[in-house]
Amino acid sequence: MSFMTQFEFTLPRGYVDKDGVVHKKGVMRLATAKDEILPLQDYRVQNNRAYLVIILLSRVIEQLGSLKSINPSIIESLFSVDLAYLQDFYRRVNEEGSAMIKAKCPECGHSFEVDTGGDLGES
Repeated sequence: MSFMTQFEFTLPRGYVDKDGVVHKKGVMRLATAKDEILPLQDYRVQNNRAYLVIILLSRVIEQLGSLKSINPSIIESLFSVDLAYLQDFYRRVNEEGSAMIKAKCPECGHSFEVDTGGDLGES
């Protein structure tokens, strides 16, 4: 069994770039201590603690669609539903080590796990 350090995700809405292209599929890597400490020195975070999540996500998202690099400006431009999704996804993969969540069928009561990466948000 190998240790996973990267997790695929699909945004519910997607980032719309300046050309109107929607980027939904991405890859987030596990955060390091440095990822969580360095943003605290950023003046934007010092002026507004809520900005911490913007800087943090821009550090750990390695890929979003065909974009070559992810920066705070891209994270700022996400729809709020996508930002909330990424915050929850970050917490799950970094605290629990998995993109899986436990679920239960309301009809039969069968318990199973669902991968919240991959195809979540596809319609």
